[in-house]
Amino acid sequence: MSGVQFITVQEDRAGQRLDNFLLSQLKGVPKSWVYRVIRKGEVRVNRKRCKPLQTLMAGDLIRIPPVRTSEAKAPVVIKPEFASSLESRVLFEDDGMLIINKPYGMAVHGGSGVSLGLIEALRAARPDAHFLELVHRLDKDTSGCLMVAKKRSFLKSLQQAIKDKTVAKIYQCLVVGEWQDNITKVTAPLLKLSRQSGERYVKVSPEGKSCLTTFEVLQRYRGYTLLKASPVTGRTHQIRVHCQFSRCPIVGDDKYCSEADLELARVIGLDRLFLHAIRLELIHPLSNERIVVEADPGEKWHAGVGTLERL
Repeated sequence: MSGVQFITVQEDRAGQRLDNFLLSQLKGVPKSWVYRVIRKGEVRVNRKRCKPLQTLMAGDLIRIPPVRTSEAKAPVVIKPEFASSLESRVLFEDDGMLIINKPYGMAVHGGSGVSLGLIEALRAARPDAHFLELVHRLDKDTSGCLMVAKKRSFLKSLQQAIKDKTVAKIYQCLVVGEWQDNITKVTAPLLKLSRQSGERYVKVSPEGKSCLTTFEVLQRYRGYTLLKASPVTGRTHQIRVHCQFSRCPIVGDDKYCSEADLELARVIGLDRLFLHAIRLELIHPLSNERIVVEADPGEKWHAGVGTLERL
């Protein structure tokens, strides 16, 4: 069991919620433990009782009660070659942020049956990093540009920029069928639902949230179309469901593609979800310089498209 800890909130943590602050300090400790000790008054802010959603200020003194080592998960350990592989995928980095080319098939964070996500692996690869947090997310099977903040101030600024729609996220996707030239934007509202198994999915519904995706045809193949897709809003599975709604589901999409289309794609060697965040355009939070970063979609993508070119 560890002893009582007293931690002073640093400037870059100002504005963070108490529960999130504790979870970042106590890696591997269950959320239930954090909320329990706050409720029981064992956590104090400036010697006073507090609530999980309390906003912290620089200079606040946090009392953290003893933590039993049995209550914490074992620290994440990754092989040096995996750490090196991750580092090789960093596309841009400075003191406040980095942009990484997330691999296909890797979740951005652990949970829901996933023991290790990209952010946990990145923290394990950089044990001396003071702060690493996801700015936004990509689905497990979507590859490409992903922003990670190295300072809380950057996390706030970049997330606000996304809300203000000043960050351009540009994707490429390969879809089944012939995309109609007159479909340059889709505004179908999307409703998020869950099955009894807990699996979440999204469908077009008048009860859903408004959204907008713009599309542009890049290349046509026999039975398939390569598109540029730009989500103006950021709803769950937005591009995937808008493609399905337009009767051209994304190749390899096991949620929104028919079994027949999935099987045909596998037969010709298209054995991944063909959705890739290929480009990010943003204004740097400090320098105000325009940053443009592009991510290569990888060997499986190039091999699949190469197969279509030979059909």
